[in-house]
Amino acid sequence: MGLELRQNLKLTQQLVMTPQLQQAIKLLQLSRFELLEAVQQELLENPMLEEAPREISEEVESQAPPVEQRADVSFDDAELMRNADWENYLGDFSSTTKQVQFKETEALEEMMSYEARLSGKPSLEGHLLWQLCLSNITEEEEAIGEAIIGNLDSLGYLTTSAEEIASETLSPLALVQSVLHRLQRFDPVGVAARSPKECLLIQLEVLGQDDPILVSLVDEHLEDIEKRRYKPLLRKFKIQMEDLKAYLDIIQTLDPMPGASYGSDNTVFVSPDVFVYEYESDFVIVMNDDGLPKLQLSPYYMDDTSLAVKGPDREYLHDKMRSAMWLMKSLHQRQRTLYKVVESIVRFQRGFFEHGVTKLKPLILKDVADDIEMHESTVSRITTSKYVATPHGIFELKFFFNSALEMDDGTQVGSESVKAIIKKMVSEEDPKHPYSDEKIAAVLKETLDVNIARRTVAKYRAVLGIESSSKRKQVF
Repeated sequence: MGLELRQNLKLTQQLVMTPQLQQAIKLLQLSRFELLEAVQQELLENPMLEEAPREISEEVESQAPPVEQRADVSFDDAELMRNADWENYLGDFSSTTKQVQFKETEALEEMMSYEARLSGKPSLEGHLLWQLCLSNITEEEEAIGEAIIGNLDSLGYLTTSAEEIASETLSPLALVQSVLHRLQRFDPVGVAARSPKECLLIQLEVLGQDDPILVSLVDEHLEDIEKRRYKPLLRKFKIQMEDLKAYLDIIQTLDPMPGASYGSDNTVFVSPDVFVYEYESDFVIVMNDDGLPKLQLSPYYMDDTSLAVKGPDREYLHDKMRSAMWLMKSLHQRQRTLYKVVESIVRFQRGFFEHGVTKLKPLILKDVADDIEMHESTVSRITTSKYVATPHGIFELKFFFNSALEMDDGTQVGSESVKAIIKKMVSEEDPKHPYSDEKIAAVLKETLDVNIARRTVAKYRAVLGIESSSKRKQVF
């Protein structure tokens, strides 16, 4: 078979995502704060785009006198109105108090900004280094202490061995152990321990608790205490249940995670994208546009002089103008899509908005996509990292999509509703006789006719962060 070169023409069709379409898809899945950041970045980079000035409210406009009436005011009258001491004239009926007037005249240096009033949260590393610098130690011991502090995890445990610290700092092992012993007595007590047992034993030592039974419970029987195996402990130490309870009360005062209170995790605040209010037996959807600037094309660059330039400048301006128009169009489409999705969710989950989470129905993305005549991927993107404020709290839009569980009458109930019922049952149970997973499944079967397996109850319980019945049981 001979080989040859040949040229062929082939016509095919394929889907190509334009930059504008990619931008619209990207804006759909951005959270509220990410969207604000993206808009502000575009305002900085695109000269054709600017923030529209705030509109004067209709109330202020209605109260303002007409232009013709203002023009009739003489110069002397206008000068009198401008220089009149209205606060003294109004006296006690003034809208501003003397204290407010005084505050307005304060020096600028005395009025600190909001950021200047905030205090930084101390870190575990900084807290320990501060104590280390105040200690009467040598430079070599200080270097060893810094190496130990640098190898602590977020809970305050040492993640390396004393031998590795000695090798890293080129110091004797005995000196490293001495510094480690001193550092473990710093505040918080028990920091730099290598195990929970060592951490608790150090705290007992500092507290002066040298009871041999108490020390033995921490040193040898932490697993038995965790799993509530109390009878073997009573037989071994030949004590009564009241004595064991006294020892356990002391152990519960100890902190097995001394560095947790110095965690670097910051509180994440959620700003809802949509508000759903109940009004006259119906629900009203309000988009949260607070902080989102209204965009417009810059009138400075839209005049005939700026657009009539030639060469690269003209191409640059036209490119930026297209980018600005696509951004405004994409933002409008994003808000419109979000409104339609929330409106569809309110229709499907009306029982939730009226009565709460126990009335949450099964719902999937395809149901909402078919209702608003959009693709499932669009619904999935628009519900990512979006929050809605409802009469029952703030929820992520993904919360309203949950699987179904069959009932005896052929109907279905949402899994989130079952989770809420399980959580309520556990909160109201007798601590000395907690419900087992089988018992919870049986109660759901009897009261709600919900067909649910024990393993499903265990899965839901794990998702809710609820421990098993053996760990929830209170002996004392």
